[in-house]
Amino acid sequence: MAFFGENLHFTPSAEHYMGMPATTRERRWTLEEFYRERDAAPPGVRYEFVDGEVLVTPSPHWTHQAISLNLALLLAPYLKAHSLGRLFTAPLDVLLDPNLVLQPDLLVVPPGELRQTSDVIRRLVLAVEIVSPSSARHDRVTKRPRYQRNRVPDYWIFDDRSQTVARWGPDDERPELLADTLRWHPAGATEPFVLDLATFFDELALEE
Repeated sequence: MAFFGENLHFTPSAEHYMGMPATTRERRWTLEEFYRERDAAPPGVRYEFVDGEVLVTPSPHWTHQAISLNLALLLAPYLKAHSLGRLFTAPLDVLLDPNLVLQPDLLVVPPGELRQTSDVIRRLVLAVEIVSPSSARHDRVTKRPRYQRNRVPDYWIFDDRSQTVARWGPDDERPELLADTLRWHPAGATEPFVLDLATFFDELALEE
């Protein structure tokens, strides 16, 4: 069996689904095969598992990372003040169902989900993806319905090019497209998290 790194070639702007080498096209990866081959693959790219297929995206641009860091710094004190759970950044596996291993750019895990080092993340309060040329289609088309079918309460897609956020709930057929203010009032919070998007993206531009 070949490793990811031996068979996979991509450009920095590419995004890929990778199928398991097999004698028939219909054969899918198992979760065990995914973990084994992913752990042996070269670093620098993100590997996710979606219904038997392996999703591969290259390392993101620094603007992507700046959005992730700035948003995390704003979310962290709000989450702590309202005891809403723990905030993490990618790469970190989330096993929402037996055929789905995702690594959102930012994720909030509900209180009590992680008690021991052997615990696996299976529930989310919030998942955030930050669009880049290598991930746009997967964030919007591939991963979005999987977050919804697993009843993740809030899924946000940040797009710095349009300076907007697409917000999805589990039952939404269309996203709420936000250009001015992102207002989030999760269950258990006494007041909402409010983010001025124009200021947020303007400050990112000032760092360039």
